[in-house]
Amino acid sequence: MARRTSAALIDGSAITLSSLCLIHCLLLPVMAATLPIAGVLAEAEWLHRAFILFALPFSAIALTSRNITWPIGLLIVFGFGSLVAGGVIEALHDYEVQLTVIGGLALAMGHILRLTRAHSSGQA
Repeated sequence: MARRTSAALIDGSAITLSSLCLIHCLLLPVMAATLPIAGVLAEAEWLHRAFILFALPFSAIALTSRNITWPIGLLIVFGFGSLVAGGVIEALHDYEVQLTVIGGLALAMGHILRLTRAHSSGQA
């Protein structure tokens, strides 16, 4: 039972974090157009790195779990890699929003699939 709760908590937290990342990426630029203070948050590099740092342990735990399959693992690695590429690699700054959205969606989908798989096998 503890393993079920732990897996659900890890994946649920990762899905929530990915959603927050998407909201930050998509809504903050719109808010920046209407509220100048939001523009400061939209360009805050520390916030991007914080999302990445928070996502790292959830992704690592998911990748090392027993109920991971290689397609789900690949989706999680691709999603996390896209977040890192968009948030850290300066040469890709022009594609930051696209990479972050793709990465956040891929990461959330990987965790949703992992959670669904674990639940269907009785491990969630």
